[in-house]
Amino acid sequence: MYAGTNDAQRRRPVTVSTLHKMKQAGEKIASLTAYDYSLAAVVDEAGVDVILVGDSLGMVMQGRETTLPVTMDEIIYHTRCVTAARRYSLVMTDMPFMSYATVEQALHNAARLMKEGGAQMVKLEGTADQAEIVSRLSRAGIPVCAHIGLQPQLVHKLGGYKVQGKDDAAAEAMLNDAKVLEAAGADVMVVECVPAELGKRLAEELTIPVIGIGAGPHCDGQVLVIQDMLGITPGKRPKFSRNFMEGQTSVQAAVRAYVDAVKSVSFPTEEHAF
Repeated sequence: MYAGTNDAQRRRPVTVSTLHKMKQAGEKIASLTAYDYSLAAVVDEAGVDVILVGDSLGMVMQGRETTLPVTMDEIIYHTRCVTAARRYSLVMTDMPFMSYATVEQALHNAARLMKEGGAQMVKLEGTADQAEIVSRLSRAGIPVCAHIGLQPQLVHKLGGYKVQGKDDAAAEAMLNDAKVLEAAGADVMVVECVPAELGKRLAEELTIPVIGIGAGPHCDGQVLVIQDMLGITPGKRPKFSRNFMEGQTSVQAAVRAYVDAVKSVSFPTEEHAF
């Protein structure tokens, strides 16, 4: 695991077991997206624990308005590019919209991501309703990250990208969903755009690592879209992100600054939380 920018030579490949040990030891998990070989190589070398090949590629790489148009073939292609560069980071890949509508479909497509793309973990959005799918994937030997809170694949149903879990009833429902998914076999939980206090409760009440994006500083780790943290995303940068290129002379230095900030709990701060 990553032990600081001066100790890269001591690194070992990150596994699911590594992430669980990091939570137990209180070491923060640093995660970033990457979608191509060159940036994946930079991210891997800079000490990122988990590289996410997100369906966010539909927006930041393809210029689409949402993540929904991303296909299995497209995300397998990008995963294959990333895993070609991977030496240390664990590579996690999103399952695209409607690629896991049934158990059989989920098993088939998750197997493709691992066999054809080289993914080491798959991520799927959903609530407790996804428990059967999580369970079947887990029993098939496929590591699973469950994604709760704001679910970008539901953007049209939600009416936009809005903070979730703001009232007590919604927060309790999300906590219940998280515990059901953990019990079903989820290895990691990503929680997006929820109040910082709810992010803290999730990290405290779950035994698996909770990685936040816009979920406050108390999660077991953080993940950002790399274009956001490099300050190159067109339009307004999300509230929960920060431009780590400021004051840096290279992309690699910016990624290292991000890793150091997550590990030292100097990012995110209150200004990045809801």
